[in-house]
Amino acid sequence: MDAKLYRWSEMSEDRPVPRLTRKQVWGDKILVAKVHLDEGCHVAPHSHESEQIAVMVSGRAHWWIGAEESKDRYELTMTGGDVLHLPSNVVHSVDALEDCEIVDLLSPPGPMGIDSQGAH
Repeated sequence: MDAKLYRWSEMSEDRPVPRLTRKQVWGDKILVAKVHLDEGCHVAPHSHESEQIAVMVSGRAHWWIGAEESKDRYELTMTGGDVLHLPSNVVHSVDALEDCEIVDLLSPPGPMGIDSQGAH
């Protein structure tokens, strides 16, 4: 396969859930998504087979890690410059405390958890 250049500024975006837009580049073994969350955006609890690394480029967001009923569930707040590693099948959710830009990397590539939540 030949190398291919992508420019975020030229790519179309989708809106899988309210107040969230994203652009995606799919590779054979990795998916990268540039995600924008408007302040107040809520991404419901979900998990996916893909391992995920979330790079917070800008903004501030509150995350919940673990299933709602789990005694091991915890919370954290990410700001620009933070990086979060989510192993495969770890339940997580997020609320944007202000406008956020996040770059998500998923391997292997596959549906993101927000894809199962449906657009409104």
